Amino acid sequence: MTNPTLAAGAVERHLRARRDTGRGLLMPYVTGGITPGWTDYLRAFAAAGADAIEVGLPFSDPTLDGVTIQQASDTALARGASTRRILADLSGMPDLGVPLVASTYYNLVLHDGPKAFCAALRRAGVGGLIVPDLPVHEADELTDVAAAAGIELVLLASPATPQPRLAEISCRSRGFVYAVSLMGTTGEQAALAASAAELTERIRRVTDRPVLLGFGISTPDQAREARRHADGVVVGAAVMRRVLDGAGPDDLRAFLATLRQALDQECDRPR
Repeated sequence: MTNPTLAAGAVERHLRARRDTGRGLLMPYVTGGITPGWTDYLRAFAAAGADAIEVGLPFSDPTLDGVTIQQASDTALARGASTRRILADLSGMPDLGVPLVASTYYNLVLHDGPKAFCAALRRAGVGGLIVPDLPVHEADELTDVAAAAGIELVLLASPATPQPRLAEISCRSRGFVYAVSLMGTTGEQAALAASAAELTERIRRVTDRPVLLGFGISTPDQAREARRHADGVVVGAAVMRRVLDGAGPDDLRAFLATLRQALDQECDRPR
């Protein structure tokens, strides 16, 4: 089906347009193939007010992911999930009205070759790609191939990224800049990392591209706090823990609605 959100550059345009209305951006994550009807989660995310959706393509050695996402990847792979099957599931979906952003490790990109991989994403209705283990100084080939396929390659910045490298990442990233709130792996945290505020402030000095804060955003209060520094949040482990515990699409829609409400309340605060 025709996906009107899939024009070249649509991820960034979509997020910029929503941000510029004062909206806090929400991007939940799901591991592709985690359950037989896993695409129902995507519909629930959109219904809960997601502004973009991250779809993880599971990999057997997810070095930057914590225990929860690792378990989700193992569960999906044990069910027979593969990049080809996940993209086939996505290609059969109607347009959700929000962009889809795939995330995976560079080994999977290289397995089919960057050109074929990006072309397959495009055919499946995916508009963006996150490759967390690909450093910016090694990203030239994939950046060019992705752009030629109409895929926006999102780059990550961490609290340890030096300012000159941060400026390069912010300039070369497409769609948005993924701000990693802490040094370490993904996973739920008791509080938003103190390093998050400084990192997002440093990114904002060098770009007006949307900045989404991820790693450890688990609760409405944390989403509200993150919104004070960034344009929005990425929520992964908190979603996948609920899926692993048996939560269905309606349960996830209710959980994300609490985050959506927290982001909206923070946007309504007098500045």
